[in-house]
Amino acid sequence: MGLQLAWTNEQQELEISDELIATLELLLQKAGKAEGVEDGEVALTFVDDRQIHELNKEYRGIDRPTDVLSFAMNEYTDEELDIVYELEEGEELADLPEMLGDIIISVNRAKAQSEEYGHSLEREIGFLFVHGFLHLLGYDHQDKESEAEMMGKQEAVLAEVGLTR
Repeated sequence: MGLQLAWTNEQQELEISDELIATLELLLQKAGKAEGVEDGEVALTFVDDRQIHELNKEYRGIDRPTDVLSFAMNEYTDEELDIVYELEEGEELADLPEMLGDIIISVNRAKAQSEEYGHSLEREIGFLFVHGFLHLLGYDHQDKESEAEMMGKQEAVLAEVGLTR
């Protein structure tokens, strides 16, 4: 089955190209391989600052926009899956990919940060995507040690596909 990327675009700032999606799919495969994750689905949504601001306030209690949000789906019940997936006749829950979670990226923040850091928008979106994916797997950056570990993993994956600074 492998790792799968399902994406939606809910913003008007940037046209999401096939090339960008191909790069993100490659990043997902590389990051998954590095972490020993062979199967699952990641849902990616591109939004604007207003939308991510609302989500950040609602789910994290932080009243400002951010660049990326991740919502891991580590535990769920069959009833919850029935709501998310409409099963076809003869299809069973075991046939579905495990939903690893949702990653939401603010295109406005990504554009501003790519300019601030002096690298491409594709690199910034790739960075935010890998960052969000690692959060789905349980990584965090609450202290300097865990932040350094996470940054190292992100940069290694980005370098594998040529998205360097």
